Amino acid sequence: MFQFSSLKGTSLVPKGIFYGLPASAVLLVVNVGFTSSAVAQSVQEVVITGNPLSKIQNANNVSSLSGMALTQQGQSTLGETLNNLPGVSSTYFGPNASRPIVRGLDGDRIRVLSNSGASMDVSSLSYDHAVPMDVLSTERIEVLRGPASLQYGGSAIGGVVNIIDNRIPRKPMDGVLGKAQLQTSTGNHERSKGALLEAGQGTWVFHADAFERQTGDVKVPQALACSKPGAPALSNRICNSASASEGGALGASVFLDRGYLGFSINSYLSRYGTVAQDQVTIGMKSERAALEGEWRLDSEVLENLNFQASQTNYKHTEFDAGQAGTVFANQGHDIRVQARHKAFRTGLGAWEGVWGWQSEQAQFSADGAEAFAPFSKTHTQALFAIEEFALGKASFNVGLRKEQVSVESLGNPDPTVDRFEMGSRQFAPQSLAASTAWQFTPQWRLSANGSRTERAPKDYELFANGPHIATAAWEKGNSRLGLEKANSVDVSARWQQAAHQFQVSLFQSRFANFIGLMGTQNIQEELPVQTYQGVRAKFSGMEASGQWRLMQGSGTLDLALKADSVRAQNLSTNEPLPRISPFRWGSSLIHSSGPWSARLGFDRYSAQDRVPVGSALTAAYTLWHGNLNYKQNVSGTTLNWFAKLDNLRNQWAYSATSILTSTAPGKSPLPGRSLKLGVVAAF
Repeated sequence: MFQFSSLKGTSLVPKGIFYGLPASAVLLVVNVGFTSSAVAQSVQEVVITGNPLSKIQNANNVSSLSGMALTQQGQSTLGETLNNLPGVSSTYFGPNASRPIVRGLDGDRIRVLSNSGASMDVSSLSYDHAVPMDVLSTERIEVLRGPASLQYGGSAIGGVVNIIDNRIPRKPMDGVLGKAQLQTSTGNHERSKGALLEAGQGTWVFHADAFERQTGDVKVPQALACSKPGAPALSNRICNSASASEGGALGASVFLDRGYLGFSINSYLSRYGTVAQDQVTIGMKSERAALEGEWRLDSEVLENLNFQASQTNYKHTEFDAGQAGTVFANQGHDIRVQARHKAFRTGLGAWEGVWGWQSEQAQFSADGAEAFAPFSKTHTQALFAIEEFALGKASFNVGLRKEQVSVESLGNPDPTVDRFEMGSRQFAPQSLAASTAWQFTPQWRLSANGSRTERAPKDYELFANGPHIATAAWEKGNSRLGLEKANSVDVSARWQQAAHQFQVSLFQSRFANFIGLMGTQNIQEELPVQTYQGVRAKFSGMEASGQWRLMQGSGTLDLALKADSVRAQNLSTNEPLPRISPFRWGSSLIHSSGPWSARLGFDRYSAQDRVPVGSALTAAYTLWHGNLNYKQNVSGTTLNWFAKLDNLRNQWAYSATSILTSTAPGKSPLPGRSLKLGVVAAF
């Protein structure tokens, strides 16, 4: 059994796992999606996210990171790890807290999943709240964009980020395999290590993993002021940006004649500086238990039955100069059951589909001086259905999801805190999506997706009323908010011939009631008052990527290109929406010869001058990067040595998608030049 040492000063008390799952849970949704990667991957690869029928498809709405690509691009936050994928940017609240932004949408419009199940934390509540995960324990991350994300609920209106590991083994094996990773970095004095071990015999397979990451303050090109005790008053470091995290998991599966049953438990601990304030740190703990299984049926109607269930206990404490302050907690569970029926023929061809039932329940609390949201309970139940049929070289999908959402404000148990409205709201979102894909030549594939999606407002959007330091505002909810509604469409084209490939997607989403935090003329306790309101909004843009083989002989030389753009407009005020990534494009040369591979390239960010009143403009900048890899076999063990150089020219820059650029100017520029060295050993 792994023993995890406590991080000093976290003041976190774990609670019991599986404190109670309800007997009722239901769900109906339809999938609209195919898959493709914006990074090089096998043509025969089966993508998990948005692909419940487990088809080997090459469409254009899923990109992924895995293997050495994930190892090299992996950062300490989820947002920065995915920031280089087309259509994906990052909220970047400094180097320790960063959530993905997909096609300009963030927060509760982006659904973060763990092995396709709910990841219940509070990262969407505030920009300074981190996602409790680390790439050291992750095998693969998939990003699903656009209408196909409908099947995962209203909170996936903008996209899905699925963090995939093998903590519950899904395939039988006999023998032992393992992996270990060590890495260090000059830019933040990182020292990281992780290990994984899996063993199988007969019908059983066991899994264990553990990791630890330590970082110091992040180096930047220019000197910054710092008032933290013990730190230099002026240095080329981001003040209060150090972090420490550790975690691990145990899992096991038993494989039977008609399926498998697996279980895992994992723990994640972290303490990190929030950078917006020089002496504020967050101590976090998350515990998750998951149950998963599959049963292949001997039935004329159903092919198999899959289920997932998880229980999460999350808590973090915000410390000011070492003194415990506000405590945020979230406890909840989710259940998902889906049945795949056998193909049946109609006049339109053979139909295949998945029908299912889902339930999620969460209890949230915020206790302390900066508790800007009340204690609350949220319960969601849904039905979903996904159907697909093929007609010649074309395939068609249609999906439907119907939800029942209950959001209840419980106020605050402290009798002196009486500013929160109490009560409950009931919502019934329903969403519909459809798609088609046409492989009209062996090289060309076209696809189109459309959806009508509805999202219930979150507890804080309805009932918040308090000071929020991360937004530098007094936030007020609006209990009269209705459903957020969006009509979305995207079209994609993909071409591939031998080692050459290219793909492009165009998208647009129109919101009839886009729920956002809007400024007012009021001041409360010396903070500007911002309220959650519904406005009309439009998001439109493009994503493109490609790779061309320039040379092939004793080695290969490829040219990789990518670009993305998004424009977001508040149609009610005719102003741009804030924190939108500017036009980005990048290019890389990739060389491979025997055990060696190397890459050199750049990412160009245009200036962002389309901002609403009160938001800061950002200048254009270019970030150069490179990496070098060497693979060797030593006595049956494969060693992958790697070196990665980020921000090669030590460029000074600010992120247009970070709220800190406007609320705390000068506090958190992008990291400067940094060299990462590491090795991954697998046997």
